[in-house]
Amino acid sequence: MVRYEVDGGVAVLTLANPPVNALGAALRAALDGALARAEADEAVRAIVLAAEGKVFVGGADISEFGKPPQAPSLPDVLERLDAGRKPVVAAIGGAALGGGLELAMACHGRVAAPAAKLGLPEIKLGIIPGAGGTQRLPRLIGPDAAFTMMLTGEPVSAETAAKLGIVDAVVLGDLVPAARIRALELADSGALPRVRDRADMLTPEARQAFEAKAEEAVKRDPEATNVHALARAVRAGLDPDAFDAAVAVERAEFRTLVEDPRSKALRYAFFAEREAARVPGLSKDTPRRPIETAAVIGAGTMGGGIAMCFANAGIPVTVIETEAGALERGLDRVKGLYAGSAKRGSITEAQRDERIGRITGAIGLENAGEADIVIEAAFEDMAVKREIFSKLDGIAKPGAILATNTSYLDVDAIAAVTGRPQDVLGLHFFSPANVMRLVEVVRASKTAPDVLATALDLAKRLNKLPVTVGVCFGFVGNRILERRSRAAERLLLEGALPHAVDAAVTGFGFRMGPFAMSDLAGLDIGWRSRKDFGGRAPVADALAEIGRFGQKTGRGFFVYSDGARTGTRDPEVEALIEKTAAEHGIARRTFSPDEIIARLMYPMVNEGARILEEGIAARPGDIDTIWINGYNWPAWRGGPMHWADTVGLKHVAEALTRFARETGDDSQEPAPLLRKLAESGGRFADWKAR
Repeated sequence: MVRYEVDGGVAVLTLANPPVNALGAALRAALDGALARAEADEAVRAIVLAAEGKVFVGGADISEFGKPPQAPSLPDVLERLDAGRKPVVAAIGGAALGGGLELAMACHGRVAAPAAKLGLPEIKLGIIPGAGGTQRLPRLIGPDAAFTMMLTGEPVSAETAAKLGIVDAVVLGDLVPAARIRALELADSGALPRVRDRADMLTPEARQAFEAKAEEAVKRDPEATNVHALARAVRAGLDPDAFDAAVAVERAEFRTLVEDPRSKALRYAFFAEREAARVPGLSKDTPRRPIETAAVIGAGTMGGGIAMCFANAGIPVTVIETEAGALERGLDRVKGLYAGSAKRGSITEAQRDERIGRITGAIGLENAGEADIVIEAAFEDMAVKREIFSKLDGIAKPGAILATNTSYLDVDAIAAVTGRPQDVLGLHFFSPANVMRLVEVVRASKTAPDVLATALDLAKRLNKLPVTVGVCFGFVGNRILERRSRAAERLLLEGALPHAVDAAVTGFGFRMGPFAMSDLAGLDIGWRSRKDFGGRAPVADALAEIGRFGQKTGRGFFVYSDGARTGTRDPEVEALIEKTAAEHGIARRTFSPDEIIARLMYPMVNEGARILEEGIAARPGDIDTIWINGYNWPAWRGGPMHWADTVGLKHVAEALTRFARETGDDSQEPAPLLRKLAESGGRFADWKAR
């Protein structure tokens, strides 16, 4: 796993554990042995630490977390670096993340290629750096800047790393020869500049700035145990002479967090997201179709957002409308969004102009004829979509992929109007499409493997997170959301009030409650959808029928005075709820926050079990990935299926049986899969598709 070569008095140790050189036990042992060999080799004056592939070190092997430790640990390896007599220079050719950056910071020098990214992302996994990162980074760039970098978990570019002082230089040419020169310079000077010995960045001003940032971060998220731990670890090392004691504090905090339920949920979500990329029936050898140009049908909010995704990825896109006014309004909206991004500094003015230049407007479907992929983003109406696809069948070039952005509708029925159903699939972007990561990739019954593989690769090019799902009403995300919406409506009739339901849901970890979210989206949207599909929501429908559409009208479930974005309670709504309940003969009572959560979330879990049984989702983690990334499920709870495992499936199933009895709603009875797992003491985590 570590190649050892000596050239001109420099031992070059090359990590070779593809694809990301994760610092698992075997690689740590190999590296520790190679460092010991170089220390003992009289022909070696200095050492260069390099890596094979596009990643320097992607981090620790987090699958080892929670398991019995295997020597040498990463701190053991770094202690060997600290104790060494010969200078070591890290040649960072790609990403150095987590333990990879901790390893580089323990070296005596660091040079990086322009494409390198450096960061400590552990906070996103519910933990903190555990091998000296909370101590060495503050000594390199100051405790205030280091705390901010670790708190966000976002990597910085090589250029930024050099400006901050994380790396000594950015090298445009061959990296290893430059690292050799630097290592020999250190050997000739006799200097062993250890980061742990530095104190120049621990100034009173930087320490004061850190304390202010730490106080703000802790107040902002008082339940985030890892944020508190990060602040304590950094604070422990503010004394220049306290390095060893502070590393001990860091390690203790790290070990505690590894066992924390929030951390376990975040690590689960991390793995679930990566597992979602593995799609049954596809492999690296599955052919892909070239995608060089795109067309989007519809210049509305969704169509414009999808077009921006292509433009941002460097793919020319044509936005197609039926009339000039709608097209002009749509393109103006896109230009406004880009102008706002440039004004905020998130993109340059040159990038703004380049991206706008990749978007062309056109009137008429015939303008989709040369596109490699056509995405329909028209009104959510089956007749409209079938008409569009019927026409596209005779317009789109052979081999073009035809995708619908439908949120609910039957993709098989849409594909059936074409003579090329193998080329058709769903690409359900989430709004706003230019911001939201998630895309449900809907695999229809006749979608060809190469079309599915191409769509998944394309989503990644668009900087999206694709999750493959099957065809059913609402797919995975909206099908489960419909269950929550139905349960929320029932809670209103039985005695809960909108503000109490929303408070319970935000207390659970969502950023918004279901009724505030309905007001934001517009009650008219769900009302019209229910009319089309024969659904009924007595309270929401009654509000929509009197013109209370939510924030857009200033009144929905809540009142929005003078354009306020946060609503307040409305006695008129609460009276309407009581009247509606009486008309339905439903007795009302009060509900505790825990009862509200159970009544909302357990039916979602139940629907997830049905989705797994039907094969609409390949694994529980796919459902959780969709809900975390598309519906704001708190990541630290791991998604609805993981959360249900922590609650206990026996408890969930028993509660659902009770809900079904109390409400007379047989759909709340436990799904067969949930019942089976509950009776056997099983978990969704142990379930495998047949």
